[in-house]
Amino acid sequence: MNLRKLKEAEAAFLARYPEGFADPGMAWVRKSHPVDRLAKFARANITALTLAQPATFAEMLLTIVSRSSMVSRFEKPPFRTFIESLDSNDKRRLADAFEKRLFGRHKREGFEEIVELFAHHKLARWSLVSAVPFYFAPTKEAFVKPSTAKRIVRYLDIETLHYHARPDWAFYDGYRKLIGEIKKQVSPSLTPNNAAATGFLMATT
Repeated sequence: MNLRKLKEAEAAFLARYPEGFADPGMAWVRKSHPVDRLAKFARANITALTLAQPATFAEMLLTIVSRSSMVSRFEKPPFRTFIESLDSNDKRRLADAFEKRLFGRHKREGFEEIVELFAHHKLARWSLVSAVPFYFAPTKEAFVKPSTAKRIVRYLDIETLHYHARPDWAFYDGYRKLIGEIKKQVSPSLTPNNAAATGFLMATT
């Protein structure tokens, strides 16, 4: 990682917003992207109980994606159609995949099963695959917006991460770890969650 470029971006952001994302000048961002509110909803509603009720869990996924300010409005209608088209077996598979992804020791397997399910409906898109895990654990998981991810990887001279249009675990895990390294190097005021950690870089590069 090019630390010099990272520190330059940090300095530029803090020069404009001295209090980071808590700065009064960032009020519009906090209002536009109420991550904490949706994260609280996700943690309260994605539980062992809802996972044991696939139909309820599928509706929960739809609610989170529909309410997300970071998922494109063009992606939300087809996602709704996808959820509404699932039969009971598909909903069970979906719940099982997310249980692995969010709670189990087989996160990669869960990730890949989600991608396969979404791909069958032509919805294997980074934002849809990463949104719910991000809201469930916003300081641990990454929301992957392709344009942002590619720009950050390029800006910080990361040669070991290779983006592909179809979501893959290697890029996701590497990108998540990169965010972790970024958080170690910059002011905590820039990283209240992992989307903010990438957002400040997107705003200054």
